[in-house]
Order: sequence, then C-alpha cells, then structure tokens
Amino acid sequence: MTTLTKTFNDSVVIAQRNLIKIKRVPEILVFVLISPIMFVLLFAFVFGGAIDAGPGLNYREFLIGGIFAQTVVFGATFTGAGIAEDMQKGIIDRFRSLPMSSSAVLWGRTVSDVVYNVLSLIIMALTGLLVGWRMREGVVDALAAFALLLLFAFAISWVMAWVGLMVPSVEVINNASFIVIMPLTFVSNAFVPLESFPTGLRTFVEWNPVSALTQAVRELFGNTSAMVPTPDVWSMQHPVLYTLIWVALILVVFVPLSVRQYRLASSR
Repeated sequence: MTTLTKTFNDSVVIAQRNLIKIKRVPEILVFVLISPIMFVLLFAFVFGGAIDAGPGLNYREFLIGGIFAQTVVFGATFTGAGIAEDMQKGIIDRFRSLPMSSSAVLWGRTVSDVVYNVLSLIIMALTGLLVGWRMREGVVDALAAFALLLLFAFAISWVMAWVGLMVPSVEVINNASFIVIMPLTFVSNAFVPLESFPTGLRTFVEWNPVSALTQAVRELFGNTSAMVPTPDVWSMQHPVLYTLIWVALILVVFVPLSVRQYRLASSR
C-alpha cells in the first residue's frame, strides 16, 4: 500500500469509530440537532419583529443563511472536544501503538464531524421551511450553498483540532472555542444587516469570513433583495470566492500545524 492509500484507509476506520458513537451515545446527536432548531425559532419569533432586514427582505429568509453559517462554525468545536477527550482518556496513546498513519486520527475526526454538520443542516433547513424560509434559486444553487457551508465547516474543524491538541481538557476547549467563535459569528452580518454597524466596526464585519459565507449562501439561496445593494467591498461583491480563499488558507496553515502538534502531544 502507498502512504496515501494507507492514510486514507486508516482515516476511514477512525471516521467509522467516531460515527459509531452516534448509535451508542444518541444524546450527543439529540443536543446537536436541538441547538440549531432553538436558534431558528428564537431569532425568527422573538427578535424577528424587532430587526429590519431591509426593503424587500423577509427577516426569516434573511436569518436562515446566518443561522446556517453560525451552526457549522459552532459545530466545528466537536472536533476539538473529541480530540481533547481522546487525549485525556489515553485513547490517542492506544492509536499510537497501532501500525497506522499519524495523521489518520485527525483526518478521520474532521471528516466524521462533517456528518454531524450534514444532519444539522438538514434539520435547520426543515425548520426554516416551516417558519417561512424558501430556496429561490433552484436545486443546483442550493446544493452549492450547502457544499460551501460544509467545506467551510471542514476547514474550521482543523483549527479546532489544533486547539484541542493544545489544551489539557474538554472543559478548556469549550471555553477557548467560545471566546474565538462568538465574536466571529455575532460580529457579522449573520443576524443583522451590515448597515446597522458603526463605521469602524463595519470594516471588520465586511471582511469577516463568516460574513462572506453568510452573504454567499444568501445569494445562492436567493434570499437577497434588489432594493438592498451589495456593499461596495470586494469581499461582499465576491463572497463565494472570498470564502473559498479562506478555506484554502485555513487548510494550508492548520492541517500541517495540527499534524505536527499531534505528533508532539503524543510524544509527551
């Protein structure tokens, strides 16, 4: 077997091991799926009447793209928590005793967590349809939007994998990820229009990758209005391309960093 084939096969085995936990610990899946439903209902019915998405825009349609983006980013914390738990329980040491690729644990973890995000997106889409959200640009564009969300989630999972290898426990990864992810998701156009931010903060929001992801999926779903012009900023004018650039940059930086940190952490 070539090194690449061996890594692929080992990663599949690790991914299967992680997915088996869904069957054996179904409570994990329940809470993963309840969270996005709560966010959709909370913002749609509690805050929806107080937030103006702009002329010609239904706030519930405006909202769903932001909820999608927020959920896949928050879902990436599963990767860090899972790795931190395996490190804490000594399971990583057992993996090291096996004749397997050293990067397979990380690839298997990040790929399996994409499945969690797929389930979350399905539940959110169904909930969104119930509260009035619609996909108006056709099946191909809708699938492209979901694919972009999953690709971004996969990239963020590698950031969380690196963090999970750096911290000593699951409790720390939850707090550390919250400090990073909360500003990225809430200081964005996920829940309120860009025009609502003050000038200085708006610059950060316009170049925030979560804002670009949100804008991209809104355009692909057809949840924008011709009466609300797109901001004259390159990141917002080309949100799909800007998001893909961030995905590529994150993977180029954090895949090697995570693999290196895994080897260092395992050698302690």
